[in-house]
Amino acid sequence: MNYGIVGWAIGRVLWVEASLMIFPVAVALIYREAPINAWSFLITMVLLVICGALLGRKKPVIDKLYTKEGLVITGLSWVVLSFFGALPFFISGQIPSLVNALFETASGFTTTGASILTDVEALTHSMLFWRSFTHLIGGMGILVFTMAILPRMGDDTVHIMKAEVPGPVFGKIVSKTGSTARILYIVYLGMWALTVLFLMLGGMPLFDSMLHGFGAAGTGGFGIRNGSIFPYNSAYIEMVLSIAMILFGVNFNLYFFLLAGNWKAVFKNEELRWYLAIIAGAIVFISYNLKDLYGPLTERLRHVFFTVSSIITTTGFTTVDYATWPMQTHIILLLLMFVGAMAGSTAGGLKVSRIGILAKNALSELRRVREPKRTLVVRYENRAVMKSVTDSVLKYLVIYCIVFWGLVLLVSPDVPNFVSSFSAVAATFNNIGPGLGMVGPIYSYNDFSDFSKVVLTIGMIAGRLEIYPILLLFMKHTWKRY
Repeated sequence: MNYGIVGWAIGRVLWVEASLMIFPVAVALIYREAPINAWSFLITMVLLVICGALLGRKKPVIDKLYTKEGLVITGLSWVVLSFFGALPFFISGQIPSLVNALFETASGFTTTGASILTDVEALTHSMLFWRSFTHLIGGMGILVFTMAILPRMGDDTVHIMKAEVPGPVFGKIVSKTGSTARILYIVYLGMWALTVLFLMLGGMPLFDSMLHGFGAAGTGGFGIRNGSIFPYNSAYIEMVLSIAMILFGVNFNLYFFLLAGNWKAVFKNEELRWYLAIIAGAIVFISYNLKDLYGPLTERLRHVFFTVSSIITTTGFTTVDYATWPMQTHIILLLLMFVGAMAGSTAGGLKVSRIGILAKNALSELRRVREPKRTLVVRYENRAVMKSVTDSVLKYLVIYCIVFWGLVLLVSPDVPNFVSSFSAVAATFNNIGPGLGMVGPIYSYNDFSDFSKVVLTIGMIAGRLEIYPILLLFMKHTWKRY
């Protein structure tokens, strides 16, 4: 382990977090809040600058970055970012429990949207801003952002980007990793700005539009009013957010291809077709099952389209209590929670690409049983899938299942039934937020013990980083010095 480069990189990340806290300080001053709110951010900023200086004052002589260092930097960065990001809530007293503040902040950075708050409207504007702003930061990835503004980190940071950008396969869209990061963030922020504009055109105030734009862009789902999106009671706002969530669930590389005029690469993308087909199929199936629950078809489609968009993109915004829907719809929604959106997007879950590869591999095995002498090749995205990719997907699924059920076992003593424990882990590990049972859309995670909240916090970070960077932190050989 090259401790020097790990400390230097994390130090830079801490400085970036310190600089980003300028925005909630400005919000506190604009809304003339009590001084403690601005000071809680300023104190945290000082701590971040000091810790960043101690860790990474000088770039090490041996600055080579390998896969292990990339994974460790990614895992540790998300842990320390969540901890320091929680301090303003704790110092200001608006979330007096440090464990609760850590849970809320990790939920924000991982774009989960799970909350311990029972009255979100009790928070001040600056705290609401920071809470939702973490979605925007974490959506594309704080380390990707750091690489975008600090190109001196070098092109070896491809190992960091691989660890932070979700999906079974990572590919740069231009030759240099720093340039790729900048392009992705320009597209990301541009789409966020358009979302804010369209929400304002629907009558939503600027502050509300910005924060809901943060949630849609990061596919996070923190609401700023009790009842999430329901209090706005606007079909237009719901439609804008539904479309925005689906668009942010698309692989951002495809938007680069669109800007470059390569429309063919977009429309031929197999994962995109799977993604849209799953959304359409879920909407049709759930709408049919709700035919006796809602009167007009338009009202039914409005609620189903929003809910499906929110669940498959692992955003977590809500307009209705879908826990009251029939059991068949719960099964579909749970499946959508596990599927997630496309690789290379801001969403969580297993990712559509993995599901596609697994499905095609399963069909290939069935054909092989029927015709054992026939040579079969699994094809995805118009090319043969290498055995190494298939093996990687299968191994990830095994590790995913082991970690998932381990988390269920750890939190089960805290909940009254299996549905609640299973759903709580599914909603946090897949970075969704609300689930079913005691963590349904009208409830919070406040009733869990501190132990379970810490477990679910680790689960959120592990799910956002696709497990490996967090697991590596607990392995002894990881810390062996070169």
